[in-house]
Amino acid sequence: MTLIDPIDQSQQRQVIAEVGRYLAKGEAHFGRAFAPIPVLFDLRGTTSGMYRVTGKVRVIRFNPWIFAKHFDESLASTVPHEVAHYLTDVLHGLRNIRPHGAEWKGLMAVFGADASVRSTYSLEGIPRRRTRRYGYQCACRYHELSSQRHRRIESGAAQYRCRACGDTLRAVADRP
Repeated sequence: MTLIDPIDQSQQRQVIAEVGRYLAKGEAHFGRAFAPIPVLFDLRGTTSGMYRVTGKVRVIRFNPWIFAKHFDESLASTVPHEVAHYLTDVLHGLRNIRPHGAEWKGLMAVFGADASVRSTYSLEGIPRRRTRRYGYQCACRYHELSSQRHRRIESGAAQYRCRACGDTLRAVADRP
């Protein structure tokens, strides 16, 4: 399998311009200005786009590998999808609405975009993040935990118990 190369800077500029175009549509529809939003191309894995709020910082992230493989479809669906999340957050607040609720769907209709929540892109050739699994044992079976849970146990911040027997999970070197 040949891996896809991420989009280049010229294509990134096209995506940023498309974000601006949808922001302008939102401004015309609502009769108000919206602050420009930073656009990053650092998303990995199987997600094509993400609207994220950290504190008071809002950002839209895109997966440059998925955009490389499905550029036109991503411009037409992923970009308006994430801009709609941004605008509904600014207008209503994330805590006051459902992520893909009526407000978001209404804005997608204004954009003339498909209101599907998930894309059905082929991900062949797109690098995926591989998470390491760690072996743990209880009284009744073997468990595999994520690296995040493993780190929590190692730092003493958490203990996990088996749902079946209730025994505390203990790290093991290899699978029995």
